[in-house]
Amino acid sequence: MQGRVLGAALTSLTLSALVLGGCATKPPAQVRSETRPAARPPLPPLAPPLTYERPSRPTAEPEAANARRLPVTALPGWEAEDHAAALAAFRETCGVARDPDMAQLCRAARAIGTLHRDLSRRFFEANFRAEREPGEGVLTAYFSPEYPARRRPSEVFSAPLRARPGDLRPADPTRPDPSASGPPAYFDRSTIEASPPDKALAWMRPEDLFFLQIQGSGVLTLDNGRRMKAVYAANNGWPFVGIANPMRDRGLLARDNTSAEAIRGWLADHRGPEAQAIMQLNPRYAFFSLAPDDGRQPVGSANIPLAAGRSLAVDPGYHQMGELYWVDANAPILNGAFPAYRRVAMALDTGGAIKGDVRADLYLGVGSAAGLEAGRVRHTLRLYRLVPKDAGL
Repeated sequence: MQGRVLGAALTSLTLSALVLGGCATKPPAQVRSETRPAARPPLPPLAPPLTYERPSRPTAEPEAANARRLPVTALPGWEAEDHAAALAAFRETCGVARDPDMAQLCRAARAIGTLHRDLSRRFFEANFRAEREPGEGVLTAYFSPEYPARRRPSEVFSAPLRARPGDLRPADPTRPDPSASGPPAYFDRSTIEASPPDKALAWMRPEDLFFLQIQGSGVLTLDNGRRMKAVYAANNGWPFVGIANPMRDRGLLARDNTSAEAIRGWLADHRGPEAQAIMQLNPRYAFFSLAPDDGRQPVGSANIPLAAGRSLAVDPGYHQMGELYWVDANAPILNGAFPAYRRVAMALDTGGAIKGDVRADLYLGVGSAAGLEAGRVRHTLRLYRLVPKDAGL
């Protein structure tokens, strides 16, 4: 999202980062392949593994790094993966990768005709190996919300969607998250909300605007029926602070029910000064622009549309846009979560709340169903980098 949909470029302040708990997962949606003939012709040969020279990642213990390498067939859940869906997403998004080996594999994948599971699986197994990132971390999820909005304010639609202010300093492009160091670029949330907007792009319910800022982008339906995309434009440079823990600690939410769904419900039920005080615990504030809704997925920090269920927001201090990963996440802590997420996904976004090596935010799509799932994801994560075979050897 550009924003967390997305990120540092999109401020992907994720919904799940806002949340305390995580949810279990369903397997990736099956991609319908065309009906196969009774006698299918032999599978076409795959491109041989590439051997381009690629700088190895620095490590103080080469032997330990070698021990973390394994064939993709040994990945947890590999047998159950929808390989055709994974390869379809890879073909759509792999142009982002700058690594020459990945670029070559991208061209090879795009040259394949109709995809089916066996051929897609063979492509990954013939051309990639896995390298586990050390330790365990956290998987959360985010989505692109759809909210009603108004062209004029009312008692309910009282929160202005603000454009980027003219006196906001440009972000330093060498710092993916400006809030990480240096003075804030602008006023904090409470100060901004205390001043009337120069010109509101639209008016929203306060809790909807708060969650839109966390997600980084979304779609608004105005009172004249027109649908507009709210596109991330900038943030005020303050650090993101989740409100789930404070709400739990104050007894506003049950300890096992701090999902985004529960948080948003509480804010809506206590709309006014009480909810405003809770939302202002997060000083970070995002600004937007409006564009006609084109029906496409939001654009992430890599500047391409995100693939639902196959795109990750990651920390750019540890990961490059376009890198391919295997997500192995289970042990959710939130009620109603899917038990596990295991799938191929690509780094295409960043987010102000996504920090660390084994930390990722999975983009799940547009609308309320994606939002319901995303708000329950907080799983223990093991992350594997999928590297072209022989690269760096």
